[in-house]
Amino acid sequence: MSHGQFSGNPTTEWMEEVDPDRGMKLLAEFSFVDPDGRKWVAPKDSVVNGASIPEALWSSVGSPYTGDYRRASIVHDIACDTPTVNRAEADKMFYFACLAGGCSKPQAKLLYAGVRIGAWRSSLLPEGYVPEAAALPEPKLPSQHTIDALVVRAKYTLIAQKLAETPDDFEAIEAAVDSEIAR
Repeated sequence: MSHGQFSGNPTTEWMEEVDPDRGMKLLAEFSFVDPDGRKWVAPKDSVVNGASIPEALWSSVGSPYTGDYRRASIVHDIACDTPTVNRAEADKMFYFACLAGGCSKPQAKLLYAGVRIGAWRSSLLPEGYVPEAAALPEPKLPSQHTIDALVVRAKYTLIAQKLAETPDDFEAIEAAVDSEIAR
């Protein structure tokens, strides 16, 4: 079974005025067609910031714009910012786009878990939450940002252990990740 196909390589430029460390602008349309034939388009002039994997997982999974999931991160970023797109569908597309981009099945599983954790974490936070602004009152205690990162890493570790024993079909992967996130 084909994992899908990209339209080619993205043409981009770094943005200086928007998120200077990560913002990139697409200079031409870029797309991915998933195994079901659905076309995921990242329009020309879209601005992306790399993988939607929580920063706390970058040391485990990889940082934005590195690895074989770079192209997948572009179409996933746009899909996640599109109000009419279901996040779970976008995350599923990301899994197959990772495979199409050259990721191994174990790596694609872990990357999928990372973006699902990102969606889970976002759903728990109040609107407008900014981790750096939520420091705990006692200066000797860790900041809320540090606590959030530890929770995300712990959740990811549990999911990664479960995925190591999970068959490679997407439905089994999705069920394993969702069952751990729901805990």
